[in-house]
Amino acid sequence: MRGKPDARRFPPTVGRIPIADVRPQVDGGHRPARAVPGEVFDVSATVFREGHDAVAANVVLTDPDGRTGPWSPMRLVAPGTDRYTARVSASREGDWTYRVEAWADPYATWRHTAEIKVPAGLDVELVLAEGVLLLDRAAQERPGADEDGARGVLAAARDRLADPARTPEDRLAAALAPAVTAVLAARPLRDLVTRSAELPLRVDRERALYGAWYEFFPRSEGAVPALADAEGVLDPPRSGTFRTAAERLDAVADMGFDVVYLPPIHPIGRTHRKGAGNTLTAGPHDPGSPWAIGSADGGHDAVHPDLGTLDDFDLFVARARELGLEVALDFALQCSPDHPWVTEHPEWFRHRADGSIAYAENPPKKYQDIYPIDFDTDPDGLFEECLRVLRHWMDHGVRIFRVDNPHTKPVGFWERLLEEIHATDPDVLFLAEAFTRPAMMQGLARVGFHQSYTYFTWRNSKDEVESYLSELAGLDGGESAAYLRPNLFVNTPDILNAYLQYGGRPAFAIRAVLAATAAPTWGVYAGFELYENVPAGPGSEEYLDSEKYQLRPRDWKAAEAAGDTLAPLVKTLNTLRRAHPALHELRNLHFHRTDNDAVVCFSKRAGDDWVLVVLNLDPHSAREATVHLDLPALGLDRAETFAAHDVLSGETYPWGRDNYVRLDPRDRVAHVITDRKHS
Repeated sequence: MRGKPDARRFPPTVGRIPIADVRPQVDGGHRPARAVPGEVFDVSATVFREGHDAVAANVVLTDPDGRTGPWSPMRLVAPGTDRYTARVSASREGDWTYRVEAWADPYATWRHTAEIKVPAGLDVELVLAEGVLLLDRAAQERPGADEDGARGVLAAARDRLADPARTPEDRLAAALAPAVTAVLAARPLRDLVTRSAELPLRVDRERALYGAWYEFFPRSEGAVPALADAEGVLDPPRSGTFRTAAERLDAVADMGFDVVYLPPIHPIGRTHRKGAGNTLTAGPHDPGSPWAIGSADGGHDAVHPDLGTLDDFDLFVARARELGLEVALDFALQCSPDHPWVTEHPEWFRHRADGSIAYAENPPKKYQDIYPIDFDTDPDGLFEECLRVLRHWMDHGVRIFRVDNPHTKPVGFWERLLEEIHATDPDVLFLAEAFTRPAMMQGLARVGFHQSYTYFTWRNSKDEVESYLSELAGLDGGESAAYLRPNLFVNTPDILNAYLQYGGRPAFAIRAVLAATAAPTWGVYAGFELYENVPAGPGSEEYLDSEKYQLRPRDWKAAEAAGDTLAPLVKTLNTLRRAHPALHELRNLHFHRTDNDAVVCFSKRAGDDWVLVVLNLDPHSAREATVHLDLPALGLDRAETFAAHDVLSGETYPWGRDNYVRLDPRDRVAHVITDRKHS
């Protein structure tokens, strides 16, 4: 005879009301989804039950102190889908949790039955009596904040429902009145409540999601090139310093940037130092690559003596703070052959059969001046040293790190390091410079990186732009927006895309408008505003006279005096970003249809605030298009005409659902529209 199943061997895995596929859920709930205070995001789940009785669901957020807030009702996405969703947000930083609750809704079930049976004359008195019992129960349970008023509404409806002198239709109408449904929507009757697992949510400070970055090399700011005296003898070039670089901060702040990012500021090795243009032979005055870190002057915790001292660096950070700027510092885990670690910790490097250390390679690129680190020979010792270095710079005011090539280091190392920092300093942020395979890029984000570089630089056509931005914003149904925050750098010292090389000055304006408005964080490498676009050679994305290998002083004042700079547009874009909360979010992107394959239109909306962008992606030709707006996506009526204020031109147009545009890159690459009432 077959025995009873052992509940210990076969524990139930489905609740009384099944809840399935809760999203967002990162790595099965083992790692947190990410948000910032006030950021709105969707929580969804599949909820169903046996039979035909009504079910409902809600989301509950629990704050870092263990307090649960008001729950958010979920709505059915579409009939027959059993998929429910709610828009939620967390109010402050810290480690939260969220869960989905599903429950039987006796009032909705009764209402459905009553609306069928009473008009048909079936079991009328029994159905109405059941309704009376439900309203009695609802009145006894606390119905909401306005307790007396809510009870009064329920009592009045109950009395009419129970009154045999009234017609059945009149009695039913009393129980279905809008005031009654409003009370029961605010505080519904809930039976068979079933809860999903608690899922983690990490709420970081706002800069993790929103900000504008500006990158420059301190050694180029205020640098003096080699000069010949009267007899033709060259004086050696002189590097800029932290003090001369601090003079550039006013202009960076004036353009509206939030973060100033510095490539490595450490001593640079002499062994195999690279010369100008990445040549293998350096001249006596070539400064070398900042990423070849370490010399007799120190390693990752030291500053290059040409830049000044740690005290000078502190003054630079203090000046940036006075101007409302944060300083981000490069964290590059690699060494020059002259780095102190090479002799003090030879076990941190992989040795070849002859005892030598192989230099770094990323074919076809070769880095003869850099030794990569082996993370497997002494992982604990290396971890402790990296933690010490980071805390050293944190003590000097650095709260943001841009991590160089994190994809060439073990993902588990980053998870451990970032969690250790988060445990004591949750305000410290890390940006992953990982132009690599999607799985690695997303893996780094899942284990704790707050931001990531992306493939944005190589997405230029309309199809590419719409597809990739949809992926980043989670519009494609993917989950990456729950943990990967993109930083849309328009250029970097390594990347001068062909679009900028051959698109002329309009290409720079197009990419700036797109990056600054499509995502909450964007970045600019110095020289972009001067339209620098000359490559090292055909097919190369490297700059001619790359700043990675030589000083590159720029005459900012002359460019400004001549009006030969993109800085005014950059300032306008950053001013717009600060003024409009809609541009502080990632997941609120919405595309609108246009009938031209080079004209893209998208909007971002947060409450009553919205921004609409119509952009010509063709830097060479004027393009005409009809823009078909999804007005409800802007919070407007489908037939409404509104005053469309163009931030770039200062003009205002009467716009509606369908609008003709002509964008000529010679004088106007985009319309950036706000509602005149809210601009």
